[in-house]
Amino acid sequence: MAAIPQVELRHLSKHYEGRDRRREVLHELTAEIHNGEFVVLVGRSGSGKSTLLNLIGGLDRPSSGDVLIAGRSLTGLDQEGLSRLRRRAIGYMFQFFNLIPTLTVAENLRLPLELIGERSQAAGDRAGAWLERVGLAGRDDDYPDELSGGEQQRVALARALVHEPGLLLADEPTGNLDLATARDVLGLLDDLCRQSGTTLLMATHSPEVIGLADRVLTIRDGRLTTVDEAGDP
Repeated sequence: MAAIPQVELRHLSKHYEGRDRRREVLHELTAEIHNGEFVVLVGRSGSGKSTLLNLIGGLDRPSSGDVLIAGRSLTGLDQEGLSRLRRRAIGYMFQFFNLIPTLTVAENLRLPLELIGERSQAAGDRAGAWLERVGLAGRDDDYPDELSGGEQQRVALARALVHEPGLLLADEPTGNLDLATARDVLGLLDDLCRQSGTTLLMATHSPEVIGLADRVLTIRDGRLTTVDEAGDP
């Protein structure tokens, strides 16, 4: 019996209604992303990469078609169901770190665990273990503004994985970092996802990221192709 894909797109489309005309961003996308894969999503600015990540993450609704996460359709879920799925099954990383500035590093990591009902002591232990894994042991009580950009993105990485999601969605996660720091964060991100078996889908313009990926998908003119079919994006 074939394994259930971590992500399945079924004739997925998204359009926005403008004052004078409809703007179609994504058209009839069909694809599968398998457990443990590292897949990179490329395309020109404005091609719909972030829109696709938002649809897969349940942050936006498609105009038509469906997204399945580990075999579960998002179309049939209400907002409460989507929230539960996001909290338990999906991690997110963004170009901007999106850490809560009034919380310490450890409190930022404990938050997603407490939202799914984990007890404070257990959440604290897991947060400390993840800070050690990303090279920030002993920084528990620091606040985000006391960290460098690279350190903040390491915290964001730990926060995205602390609840052990099956899927991590990353939208230009190194776009706000210098080249050397970006390389360090990318290497750590790749290693941690492969160690944990987490499926990683990343939108990026970085050639270095493309070199790390198992597969590259290109969005062009609202349609999705493999890089072998599309050539250079």
